[in-house]
Amino acid sequence: MVEGCRKGDADARKQLYTQYAEQMLAVCYRYTGNLDDAHDVLHDGFIKIFTHFTFRGESALKSWMYKVMSAQAIDFMRRKHSNGLMLMDNEELPDLPDVDEKAVMAEARGIDEETLMNMVAQLPEGCRMVFNLFVFEDKSHKEIADMLHIKPDTSKSQFRYAKSLLAKKIKQYVEHEGER
Repeated sequence: MVEGCRKGDADARKQLYTQYAEQMLAVCYRYTGNLDDAHDVLHDGFIKIFTHFTFRGESALKSWMYKVMSAQAIDFMRRKHSNGLMLMDNEELPDLPDVDEKAVMAEARGIDEETLMNMVAQLPEGCRMVFNLFVFEDKSHKEIADMLHIKPDTSKSQFRYAKSLLAKKIKQYVEHEGER
């Protein structure tokens, strides 16, 4: 399949798309928070993959595609907000209680991945971007700051706020499910 994609073979491309489109759509949705935008990013991402198939086998194909889609989503969000991402100023962030990460992780274990990813997608835009980059891309706050043209402290604040909001969503979900 990889060799076929390198050569521009339509069947190989179709196979690649069929095999990975759903997973890559989930990545795009997690970044954009909007299914229509996620489909746009997925479309653009696959065009980029098919026109510049630079996969060298240094990582898993899925990992490489994930990076392409993540970069595509970040570029999409930058273009969507040409005056800058919708980051909240530190002064605008409401006070939320500190998060007991172990307790949240324990509660989250009973929640299916799709529900958790929907919770992440519902985070405010700036928080969602920082959370995705820090948690799923394993970027440091300095790297995130450089990528998003913000200060490292802003990245840290957005991440803390995202964790608090996510913990609140998880708690509400668990309580609601417990009532059933």
